[in-house]
Amino acid sequence: MSVDVTAETTDLLQVLIRNACVNDGRVDSGEEIRSVDALEAYLGTAGLDVERYESQPGRASLVTRIEGSDPDAPSLLLMGHTDVVPVNPDGWTREPFSGELVDGFVWGRGAVDMLNITASQAVAVRRLAESGFTPKGTLIYLAVADEEALGTWGAKWLVEHELDHVRADYVITESGGYQMPAADGIRLPVLTAEKGTFWSKLRVRGTPGHGSQPFRTDNALVTAAEVVRRVSEFAPQAHIGDVWRRFVEGMGYPPELRHALLDPTELPGALAELPLGMSRLVHACTHTTFAPTVARGGTKTNVIPDLVELEVDIRTLPGQTGEEAHALLREALGDLADRVEIESNDDPSTASPIDTPLWDSLARVTSRLVPGSGLVPFLMVGGTDNRFFRRAGSVGYGFALFSQRLSFEDYATMFHGNDERVDIESLGLSEQLWEAVAHDLLD
Repeated sequence: MSVDVTAETTDLLQVLIRNACVNDGRVDSGEEIRSVDALEAYLGTAGLDVERYESQPGRASLVTRIEGSDPDAPSLLLMGHTDVVPVNPDGWTREPFSGELVDGFVWGRGAVDMLNITASQAVAVRRLAESGFTPKGTLIYLAVADEEALGTWGAKWLVEHELDHVRADYVITESGGYQMPAADGIRLPVLTAEKGTFWSKLRVRGTPGHGSQPFRTDNALVTAAEVVRRVSEFAPQAHIGDVWRRFVEGMGYPPELRHALLDPTELPGALAELPLGMSRLVHACTHTTFAPTVARGGTKTNVIPDLVELEVDIRTLPGQTGEEAHALLREALGDLADRVEIESNDDPSTASPIDTPLWDSLARVTSRLVPGSGLVPFLMVGGTDNRFFRRAGSVGYGFALFSQRLSFEDYATMFHGNDERVDIESLGLSEQLWEAVAHDLLD
């Protein structure tokens, strides 16, 4: 990888970070049009035709393509999102939207999730176009809006309204590709499946009264506090799914650890011994998770509140239905279940097979870029835009390529966390990956 290409990817990543396309879930947030403008200017200099789709004012997505010569050849979509989650600067060592380059790391919100991939894909597509790349199969690049708020105004909108412009046989988006040491080499996880979302609003009602007379009042806030405690402490039984089993067996862990990671009764003990980032991921891969995240209630200090609304981030396992998740939530609430109004959004888990030409292509390419490595399937515990494309008939994987400068522990704890950053070696590896896969799969 030449220094110029790595520097080019770094520069573009810094631009995307500094655009601060913060998506707080409101339809008028995000303003991804800022990064679409930047990407259009960048890609247009290579002669690429760019299509823009604006689902709501300021909520823009960008598509460009290198058309293939054979309509029967496979097509590949490289997809990155341009929005990022909100940030509290107080927890950061550096300014979150500075895009500073320090000791070989680019700092900023989105550096890992997932502007690094969005930038490196754009650089690879531009380089391919400049080289005169004439594949048999079509290569598409999509910089999409609104991924961080369920994709309503981004991938979901595009699949529902502009599918012919973004449809592809194979899709690669976040994340995967971090280097995990195994007994006989490096393993690179490919996110072949992702958990579903069952985001729920819980309304707790009480009776209003004067704050100076709290005795024997029906205070909705007090009841809601107990609801939060119960949901937070709820511990459903572990479930060992096929993707998790294949990952553990593919990692070649020592027999004792492998057994503990695959035995629901021994898993709690193993979780207590693992590093923080890994323990969180292992738990999420094997459990339906419940995280109270938002509370709204009360009107004035001297008024007993009669309504509190809670939001709970619930993630469902592959094969789990919304009815099953609802039943677990009621189980967590116990004797308070009938006092709580529940409104849920059921977005089930999706998965793709591993016996595909794209898997084989990734295996060939990564064996050259990371000698001695091997691929393992893995479960994405959050949500990605892959689910919309899988439901439209595509094979979708989450993958990139990270260097050993970025440990898995760092990677796992920086997602939506403090001090997000990515090293420039990883940017270079990912850019090489996209070019190589395009040649391997589409030529």
